[in-house]
Amino acid sequence: MSPSASQTFLFADLAGFTALTEAHGDERAADLVDDFVGQARAVLGAYDATEVKAIGDALMLRAPDAAQGVLLARRLATEIGGQHGFPGIRVGVHTGPAVARGADWFGAAVNLASRVSGAAIAGQVLVTEATRLAALDDLPQCEFRYAGEKRFKNVRDPVRAYAVVETSSVGPVSAHLSIDPVCRMAVDRELSEVERHYRGIEYRFCSAACARAFDAQPEHYHGQRSSRGMGRRGRRRWLPWHRWPRRGANAKALDP
Repeated sequence: MSPSASQTFLFADLAGFTALTEAHGDERAADLVDDFVGQARAVLGAYDATEVKAIGDALMLRAPDAAQGVLLARRLATEIGGQHGFPGIRVGVHTGPAVARGADWFGAAVNLASRVSGAAIAGQVLVTEATRLAALDDLPQCEFRYAGEKRFKNVRDPVRAYAVVETSSVGPVSAHLSIDPVCRMAVDRELSEVERHYRGIEYRFCSAACARAFDAQPEHYHGQRSSRGMGRRGRRRWLPWHRWPRRGANAKALDP
């Protein structure tokens, strides 16, 4: 089968999933994954987008229109991932031709979208030059901020990447959100009742349990980007998109 017309592929996952699991346990982590997937599936139709597959805390999505794909990515990162007591969500987006096989998609465009998501930080939508050019004219409300050239394994040429923000936005997440340094969940500063000050930095926590964990090893968590905005998550063990199980299959977590 010859390559299809250009499609826009999104890879979205929960940032800091390993830290969250260690802090709150497997059941709480699984509940948050179910919540994320459920909320994401509920909005796909508004963007003419479809779910390709899911594994662990990550989703692979497809949108036939680049602008709609970018708007979907922003919604996932800011409306779902920007909630109090919810992990940050990072999204990578690329537009290009791909080959359909049943309910799945294959090709360099899919592979690159997966790689781009790994370069994003929590709360951020990171897109390629191809997506920016395809979506730019239809998104006057969005700004594409140059994020540099990225080099990815098995991708010959460097890739120009852009962080997408709405023109009225001040950053990847609202300024009133902090990040719990223990479990990496977003914490609304106005709702959090647990805080600590250590070496000149204020830390906010989602629960007393996370604060106690911090008290036991403050140096371990000190300096993590937590008082404003979402910090970079630890490197995950990368699993190629073509090795993801089909929907409905038993999923194996991506994080080590």
